Amino acid sequence: MTFWLLKSEPDTFGIEHLERQPDQRSGWDGVRNYQARNFLRDQIKLGDLAFFYHSSCPQPGIVGIVEIVREGYPDSSAFDPTSKYFDAKSEPGKVRWYQVDVQLREKFTDVIPLQALKLDSQLTSMPLINRSRLSVQPVSEEHWQHILSHYSH
Repeated sequence: MTFWLLKSEPDTFGIEHLERQPDQRSGWDGVRNYQARNFLRDQIKLGDLAFFYHSSCPQPGIVGIVEIVREGYPDSSAFDPTSKYFDAKSEPGKVRWYQVDVQLREKFTDVIPLQALKLDSQLTSMPLINRSRLSVQPVSEEHWQHILSHYSH
């Protein structure tokens, strides 16, 4: 199993949106960065776990855990001219963008704030702390376990 961090703006698609989906399951679409796309397409696997992270909001931070319930497949929003994620250069025969499906495993009672994570000396090598802007990031097992044991619940 591999661990990830998936960022989303809560106004666009927050953990509350996922909570209201049938079976608390949804596609994780709209990723338009090639490195993040490569993670979705090539590395994220069925059963992997990810922190759900709220970004670009008053209190950015980790708000829960999701499980990958479908591996990478073409992101159809890229082909939809009415979608804000439409990409005119995408064609069904030449897929550029991918998504995965996630299912909510746990919504945290409290946000684990980015500020607290930044102050933790055990997390200094975590991509999130090093100002990675990627919406899809790997999380080492060591960092995953540390965050769960020191911050959640």
